[in-house]
Amino acid sequence: MAWKILFFQTARGNSPVEDFIKEQDEATYAKVLQSIKLLANNGPFLKPPYIKKLQNKLYELRISGKVAIRIFYTIANNEYYLLHAFKKKSQKTPSKELKVALDRMKEIG
Repeated sequence: MAWKILFFQTARGNSPVEDFIKEQDEATYAKVLQSIKLLANNGPFLKPPYIKKLQNKLYELRISGKVAIRIFYTIANNEYYLLHAFKKKSQKTPSKELKVALDRMKEIG
């Protein structure tokens, strides 16, 4: 069973996560798409090191490689909403990145 993956859209119809993914080099782009496909195919059965629960209903999809990418997502009505993506440069998750994801999660409801 494939789980439904949705990209968060702003009020103007922009998709920041899709835009971020498209900006990556070819190898990183392929790795990100592969990880999203893993999430779609495995849903709640996908475990660490691929995902990490951050708080309540907020998770991160962890993509390692030459560049470490994190995609924050939430689950609502058995649908996976990709909220925010960024390049991780340190061990600690930057609070500003977390805030963006939490704000977008509130918009979804």
